[in-house]
This record gives sequence, C-alpha cells and structure tokens, in this order.
Amino acid sequence: MEPTLLGEVLSGLMFFGIIGFLMLGFPVAFTLAGVSLMFGLVGWSFGVFDPSNFASLPARYIGFMSSEVLVAVPLFIFMGVMLERSRIAEQLLLTMSKLFGNLRGGLGLSVVLVGAMLAASTGVVGATVVTMGLISLPAMLRAGYDPKLATGVICSSGTLGQIVPPSTVLIFMGDMLSGINSQVQMEKGNFAPTPVSVGDLFAGALLPGVVLVLLYAGWIIFKAITDPESCPATPVPADEKRGLFKEVLVALLPPLLLIVAVLGSILGGVATPTEAASVGAVGAILLAALRWRLSLRILHETVVATATITSMVFIILFGASVFSIVFRLMGGDNLVHEFLSNLPGGTVAAVIVVMAIMFVLGFILDTFEIIFIVIPITAPILLALDVDPIWLGVLVGMNLQTSFLTPPFGFALFYLRGVAPAELPTSAIYRGIIPFVVLQIIGIATLFLFPEIVTWLPTVL
Repeated sequence: MEPTLLGEVLSGLMFFGIIGFLMLGFPVAFTLAGVSLMFGLVGWSFGVFDPSNFASLPARYIGFMSSEVLVAVPLFIFMGVMLERSRIAEQLLLTMSKLFGNLRGGLGLSVVLVGAMLAASTGVVGATVVTMGLISLPAMLRAGYDPKLATGVICSSGTLGQIVPPSTVLIFMGDMLSGINSQVQMEKGNFAPTPVSVGDLFAGALLPGVVLVLLYAGWIIFKAITDPESCPATPVPADEKRGLFKEVLVALLPPLLLIVAVLGSILGGVATPTEAASVGAVGAILLAALRWRLSLRILHETVVATATITSMVFIILFGASVFSIVFRLMGGDNLVHEFLSNLPGGTVAAVIVVMAIMFVLGFILDTFEIIFIVIPITAPILLALDVDPIWLGVLVGMNLQTSFLTPPFGFALFYLRGVAPAELPTSAIYRGIIPFVVLQIIGIATLFLFPEIVTWLPTVL
C-alpha cells in the first residue's frame, strides 16, 4: 500500500478508535492524547508520520495559555457559578413562577424565560439545569404538570447557555475559526482577510438564541391549548400578590443590568469579550454582596468550581492538540477534504453531512470533545468552500446544544436525573426531551434556510 493511502487509512482508524475508547468510558483528554500517540508510533513505524512534529506541542500549549481571548472562559465560568451559589438564580426563578403562575403553562413559560436569562448571564449549563430542577420540577409536579413536559422544558431551557452569549463554547469556536479562516483566506490569495472575532460570533448567536426561546415557548402554548391538563395554571394566593411587582423588580433588574453591561459592551464595541467577562465576574460578586449572600465560604466554593471546570476544558483542548497533529500530518485532512468536496450537492451537501455527523456524535460525546475533534478537521474544508465562518460557528453551536439533550449520554438529562424525585422514572425524562430535540432540528433548519438570522446583526454592528 502506498504511503499516502496508508496514512489516510491510519488517520481514519484513529478517529474511530478514539470514539470507541470514549464509549468504553476512558477519560477524554487522556484518550485523545494516548490513542493519537499510539497511532503516531504506528505511522512512524510505517514511515507515514514523523514524531519530530510533536516538537510543536509546547508552542501550542503556551499559545493557549497566553491567549487573551481564552482568558474570558474562566471569568465567565466564575460569573455563572457565583450567581448560582449566591442563589440569585433561585430567587429569579421563584419570582418569575409567581408572575406567570395564573396562566395555563405559566410555570413552563417562566422556566424558559429564566433559562434564557441565566444563559445570557452565566452560560453554565450544569448549574442552570440543577437549579431549575431543584426548584421548578417539584413545583410543576405538584401543580399537576405532565412529568414529560416538565422535564423536557427544564432540560432544554437549561442548555440555552450553549448558544446564547456569553457561551464558553462560542468563545472556543470563535478563537478556532478566527485562526482557521485567516489560514484559509491566505491560501486562497487573500492576504488581508476580514477578521472573525468572538464578538462577531456572540452577535451572530443572539437572534438564533431568541428563535429557540420562541420555539420552546410556542410548544408550551400549543400544549396549553391542545392539552390543558398537561400544564395547568397555578394561581398565586392573594396575600402573595401584594408586593409582587416590587419583588419582580428586585429579582429581575440586577441580572438584566449585568446582561446589558456584559453583552452590551461586547456588541457595542466598547470592550473585548475578555474585558466584558471581567466586568461580569466583578458584577456577580457585587450582586451577591448587595443581596447579603457573599461570604468567604461561597467565594471559596466558586473559585474551586471555576478552577475545576476550567482545568477540565483546557486539558481536553491539550489532548485534542495531539490528535490534530497526528490526524492532519498522516493525511487525514486530505481524506476529509476529498470526501466533502466530492459530495453530490456541493457546499450545501458538505455542510449537511458535517452537521449530521456532529448531531450523531452528540449522542455519545460532550460538546467540547466534539468541537476540539471535528472543527479543526472540517472547518478548513468548509471555509475553503466559501461557507461564512460566523454562520458556520453559530450553526455548529446550535447543533451541539443537542449533545446536552440527546439520550443516551445527554448530560442535561443526567444533571436533572440527579436532582429529580426518586419516584420520577428516567424514561419520563428521556421521552420528555424528544419534542424539544425536534424543535432544535427545526431551529437548525431555520438557520440553514435563512442565514440572515445569523449574519444580519454582525453586519450591522
């Protein structure tokens, strides 16, 4: 077998080998690095890979650690964890439930709206699902809600942090797409390409996030009309109505101001995402202090949780760098390029196939695992086919949101199962998410058919 073909075969086997080891439960970062090293050694023995290429890894790692853009990741995580630990999110959820309780489906609508607000102010999916599961799920079940509808609403609304800025997924994708787009444009002879920034991706994701919120809310309204017994009203007692307006203002205004300060400064060009993230982190501390919820214990818990989540994400990124080097230098990128370029249907078919692959991988892999593996492989080919990088990034982000929702390994389902009452069967959670996965697919199709939903706001800004 000629060396070029052998290298492509080995790179393909390595990709499926990594997926297999991950399904067996091995740690992600060590699987990515370990399997890639093994296949690198096999490739070296057959003369299709030069191990001296690993010498570029230290420079890559230093580049990640010194990247100003990626500094925003731990800052946004800190902001989200602080809002969750100081129970600001809990107060917001309880207050909005009272506000909409008199309507059929009102509790469900309040969960969707609070999920959107928490996504825009925290972006931490696990904390959002757990918080809403602890507070809203018992209230919805007591009110007579269909368990499938209640769990579906909570899981789907909790994952809005994947697509609604300031999503940490969008930060990583923005950083990756920026470098890939520059490289692709230079290879095409464009030595002054229009830069792609994380702020552009945030702006592009804003309206698609609104589309998802409207789809979720529309489904709840549809259920309230066609099946009112599945989501009955929960009237607020008269004594609790007094002072409700003030309670709503107190719970709603501070998070709204924080959202405006963070996202407004990014979209308005006043601050970079990293600078806005620092404002958000300080703002979350101030909100906790104003609510008399700030203590050394909460601060310590927040810092530890932030360090843990950040370390987990970056060590996956480091392992993915080893995979990227071996895969590309053994000819895997040529294999992918030939496959996508020769599809009948051209660019449209190539994008659909990549989205379908990511959707299927979402059944078995986490979001960060998918973007660190798939984006470096497929994005250069798609951008070379003149796909808009901002549209691609947002489309991928909405698609990857399903990785938190789809059984059997949807993490949002596991988060909710961990805090749901023991008498609630797991099958109800799995069945309840099906309509919302369908809504996700409708949202993806909408962006596919009307890319202006993504590209309009970045162009205007």
